[in-house]
Amino acid sequence: TPGPLGNGSMSSTFLLSGIPGLEHMHIWISLPLCLMYLVSILGNCTILFIIKTEPSLHEPMYLFLSMLALTDLGLSLCTLPTVLGIFWVGARDISHDACFTQLFFIHCLSFLESSVLLSMAFDRFVAICRPLHYASILTHTVIVRIGLASLGRSVALIFPLPFMLKRFPYCGSLVLSHSYCLHQEVMKLACADIKANSIYGMFVIVSTVGVDSLLILFSYALILRTVLSIASRAERLKALNTCVSHISAVLLFYTPMIGLSVIHRFGKQAPHLVQVVMGFVYLLFPPVMNPIVYSVKTKQIRDRVAHAFCN
Repeated sequence: TPGPLGNGSMSSTFLLSGIPGLEHMHIWISLPLCLMYLVSILGNCTILFIIKTEPSLHEPMYLFLSMLALTDLGLSLCTLPTVLGIFWVGARDISHDACFTQLFFIHCLSFLESSVLLSMAFDRFVAICRPLHYASILTHTVIVRIGLASLGRSVALIFPLPFMLKRFPYCGSLVLSHSYCLHQEVMKLACADIKANSIYGMFVIVSTVGVDSLLILFSYALILRTVLSIASRAERLKALNTCVSHISAVLLFYTPMIGLSVIHRFGKQAPHLVQVVMGFVYLLFPPVMNPIVYSVKTKQIRDRVAHAFCN
């Protein structure tokens, strides 16, 4: 196990952390964590299965929802081994290469989720503001291109990060705050100048989460303007109701992500426990809650889920 090392020696592993001060409770804390992972994996697999097997759901809105479910499933699966390893058997060591691979997938899937949420906002904009052109604008070819462009952007932006981290020497006490690897955490453990990593990290966040969130806000400003011009109050509520699930997904994703970024960059005085809890909320809450929100708020999904489980 790597402990504090002198500047002359370097360790080949990092140490992940559970919940500080509650190590004796880890086996009990693992129970709700396991439940959340189970709900996330089963929920997102159910959404994917229902959309795949029901031809009437092969529409743009549900195809984007399947992209969201696939991304959430990936996020859950790439943190599952290290989180349960720590809480079940106290396996804290992680090699540099394994850590860099994990952070690549975590960040890549996080920014992919941001892109998918933007795509879903565009879908709602076209459905409400350009209803007559909906089918001609959002064809299956366009949806596939949007999906590939979103994936390409995420991979291209995150791909340099593991290599930028790999060139650093790491020395001292190599303890990470979370049960998984994040770029902003790992780079702080390098005994070298990390200015380039810090600047590039900010550029990636601004060009993905920053741009996407502004475009989502802009989409909803246009949607609101169109909805308010509808004469009938019932039709206004019906139009807005189709956006509730998406707005919930946006808030579930961006709120903890922004909170965690702020804590990592500016909250040096924040208790360590706050960082750890925010980390779990950021990576576990959206994958757990999105299938529940969409199952409750979307009639077609709700009916299919009820039908699947009743039969």
